[in-house]
Amino acid sequence: MNNSLLYYSVGALLYCPANRRTIADSIINNRFGTKYSLALCLEDTIRDDCVAEAEHILADTLHRLDTASGKKAFYLPQIFVRVRNARQIGRLCKTLGACAKLVRGFILPKFSLENADGYIQEIIRINETSAEPVYTMPIYESSSMIDLRNRYEILYALKDRLDQIEDRVLNIRVGGNDLCHAFGFRRHDDESIHQIRPVANIFSDIITVYGMDYVVSGPVWEYYNSSNWEKGLYHEIADDKLCGFVGKTVIYPGQIAVVNEAYKVSEKDYQDAAAIMNWDKAAHSLVAGSAGKERMNEYKTHSRWALRTLLMAEYFGIKKY
Repeated sequence: MNNSLLYYSVGALLYCPANRRTIADSIINNRFGTKYSLALCLEDTIRDDCVAEAEHILADTLHRLDTASGKKAFYLPQIFVRVRNARQIGRLCKTLGACAKLVRGFILPKFSLENADGYIQEIIRINETSAEPVYTMPIYESSSMIDLRNRYEILYALKDRLDQIEDRVLNIRVGGNDLCHAFGFRRHDDESIHQIRPVANIFSDIITVYGMDYVVSGPVWEYYNSSNWEKGLYHEIADDKLCGFVGKTVIYPGQIAVVNEAYKVSEKDYQDAAAIMNWDKAAHSLVAGSAGKERMNEYKTHSRWALRTLLMAEYFGIKKY
């Protein structure tokens, strides 16, 4: 789904290990700001022998947030849990009890033909018993997509499966670091992942298959304290936007503001998008110069861009320049 504000509302998704005991205090005290989503990870960031402990800490975090929300006002982000497998979803929902209402949805790592059916059936089952919609965000990071002989078949087969729960899929996410790892690649802070052609080509294929129906979010930016991290992040987001991505996975609170600023819609784009969406359908001409007389606006050609632009402006805001 990419025609409703809901699917653009994930924005900057802050990743945090689920066993981080300080996360509740940070949220309650608004240390991360008031415009981000949160992913509590039980997968790669947690040692295999520490999963049970991490689940216990996750439950405690949500309980503390639930209790605190009844006592004081603070920004409570959309919270997602990155699980290890489909079975963990049902187990967590039982363990969390009433606090499960704070979980907006589940992030599905290494989404592939081997695990897709199990994940999808679990999301369907959870929604059948939940009072509120439970959403999901599959991550396309499996090395099985690398083989060019099978990539297209895999991507379309996964889409066919995912379309069963299309309205419950907030975003398609991509695992840039996992795909780079398969090749032994790593970008520096003055380089965009879109310069790494084998990985960028996979991204392009994902956008081609999913971008007309789903919001696809940009890969993680791993730099946060180098001399060039902020400039590099702006650079990569510019490439993300040009290639069709919306939003970004972040791993450090300071990155949130950069993502939110970078995704603001220019006033010129907003004005043109509004004009296109409010076009008089009875007019003899469906083409006209832009508000600034800099480019051509054509209703039949630009209406999808205009809707997407207005939705992004509604969530991220508008900037003048």
